[in-house]
Amino acid sequence: MKGGTAVDFLWRWFRHEQQSKDVAKERLRLVLVHDRASVSPQIMQSIRNEIVQVISRYMDIDAERMEVEIANTPESVALTASIPVIRVRREDGR
Repeated sequence: MKGGTAVDFLWRWFRHEQQSKDVAKERLRLVLVHDRASVSPQIMQSIRNEIVQVISRYMDIDAERMEVEIANTPESVALTASIPVIRVRREDGR
């Protein structure tokens, strides 16, 4: 095979399938959050994007594995974010 072995091809194929599954799962989660919290998926995506922008100024994060949720209780609404941190940047920006 050009560009790699059959194993490399299969690895890329299944990895792509896994990524597609994760994207679909995230979209479904956003729809469910919308139903529970009356926040549109577009607003949730905007919130997520802005959190990534701000946190990325100070830390290297794994934005693909980041989770943002809104939880409703009878007393309150809570926005929670689970953000895998890869590395905290030094004050000099490195």
